[in-house]
Amino acid sequence: MQQADWWRGAVLYQVYPRSFADSDSDGIGDLPGLLARLDHIAGLGVDGIWLCPVYASPQRDFGYDVTDHCAIDTTFGTLEDFDQVLQAAHARGLKVLVDLVGGHTSDQHPWFAASRRGRAAPTADWYVWADPSPDGTPPNNWLSVFGGSAWSWEPRRRQYYLHHFLPSQPTLNLQHPACLEALLDVARFWLDRGVDGFRLDAVDFLTHDLRLRSNPAVPPPGGVVPAKLFALQRHDHDMIQPASMAVLRRIRALLDEYPGTVALGEVSSQDGAFDRIAAYTGTPDLLHMAYTLRPLRHGFDRPTLQALLRDAIETCARGWPCWSFSNHDVERAATRWAPDGQADPAFTRLLLALLLSLPGSACLYQGEELGLPEAQVQEEDLRDPFGIAYWPEFRGRDGSRTPMPWETEERFAGFTPSWSAPWLPVPPAHRALAVDAQERDPDSTLRFARALLRLRRAEPALRHGRAAPLDLPAPLFGFVRETADRSVTLVFNLSAASVALPPDLAGMQGLGSFGAVQGGLPAHGFALLVPAMARVPETV
Repeated sequence: MQQADWWRGAVLYQVYPRSFADSDSDGIGDLPGLLARLDHIAGLGVDGIWLCPVYASPQRDFGYDVTDHCAIDTTFGTLEDFDQVLQAAHARGLKVLVDLVGGHTSDQHPWFAASRRGRAAPTADWYVWADPSPDGTPPNNWLSVFGGSAWSWEPRRRQYYLHHFLPSQPTLNLQHPACLEALLDVARFWLDRGVDGFRLDAVDFLTHDLRLRSNPAVPPPGGVVPAKLFALQRHDHDMIQPASMAVLRRIRALLDEYPGTVALGEVSSQDGAFDRIAAYTGTPDLLHMAYTLRPLRHGFDRPTLQALLRDAIETCARGWPCWSFSNHDVERAATRWAPDGQADPAFTRLLLALLLSLPGSACLYQGEELGLPEAQVQEEDLRDPFGIAYWPEFRGRDGSRTPMPWETEERFAGFTPSWSAPWLPVPPAHRALAVDAQERDPDSTLRFARALLRLRRAEPALRHGRAAPLDLPAPLFGFVRETADRSVTLVFNLSAASVALPPDLAGMQGLGSFGAVQGGLPAHGFALLVPAMARVPETV
């Protein structure tokens, strides 16, 4: 594999910096804290880091509302701190991707401050502005993902501005040439500092219908109006527009000036998500890879996994998917997909095995290697504006953003040296799963994750091989990953009872410790199998 293609089959470790490690006792994670814990990430055997935003921001959406794309927020440190993290990561063989938040800014960004004052400023048209309807209402029916109209009135301009998320996150007009050039200058700033690429936030929202046509209505399921009104429209005009392809091509052209750098796109869970991944990554002038939250919106059962595998195989034939089972925007998979909603070590490890064996690349969210369950954050402790607005129908995203537990016996599990509480509470269940406790346990989920990642690195079929489904009886699910001279068979038991393997698989040998036990699989067990007498990688 050429160095330029390092991302094919790579595993990226997602760092949500507010919750990773705090060094200065303010209860919020920061860059020096990340620097001090880099050996943990490198020791996992991942290929790189995806670092969520650390840019200057009022933190209304915790960094995704940017006021200066080329400055580090003082909450997280300084540019010098960032450079140290980058240098230290590279010294450990880790690539570093940073978020490029190109669809919107904070309403406190200087670009928007000038734009909202009037129509003569250089950045006047860098945002999406529209006149009111004749009765003073918004120009169309577009809805914000976070609820209510996607338009807010600006009296100084006598116009509405578009915001797909919070009203404090006005949408950039990337169809304006100067605005797009400014975004490319931001990307160039970080590439010149040495980053290895970008995770592109909310790719489906990068452009909009210039005619501002209203979206068609979608009847509510069962006639019941949902808490989140965004689902009551078919989003034909406010997102997923053909014009976004031109934006992506400009970003890719810039990356091509920096060999070895890559772009990872975030695709929404709207219908056709895998087709969009294929479209966004299917030619060498677009993105390198993309992931979607769509699989995270469904249950975890055999038909769903069979459909997921079909999507994976078809997408790999046309583009390059990246898999994410947990992240900072959704409930942790260990709880979300658990059969009874209670995280179980065996089931959690099955999820890790599936995530790290599907064809494509993968993102491992901080704490996923520990098997962390979703935290149950009380209403009074919420910080996420989405959750605060929708409680209790939707508890928001704080449950997946609680501090990383490092040391079982330390105050706040070693996340912060502060004597005051961190920005989100540390759940008692997480304290028992802290890194130091799992380091001491030879059978821990952390040690399991390292062994699995080590195997993925050593086994070309798992990293680069094509996939083909297996015809297995329920409750088994499986597939084969294979290269020209090597195949690995993966079998998963989706039930809470032990299951015997079919006779044609029972005689195969396991890779390392990932084999069947006496010809069968325990409850929520799995096996990675090769033909008997096949070579097993020495590093496993």
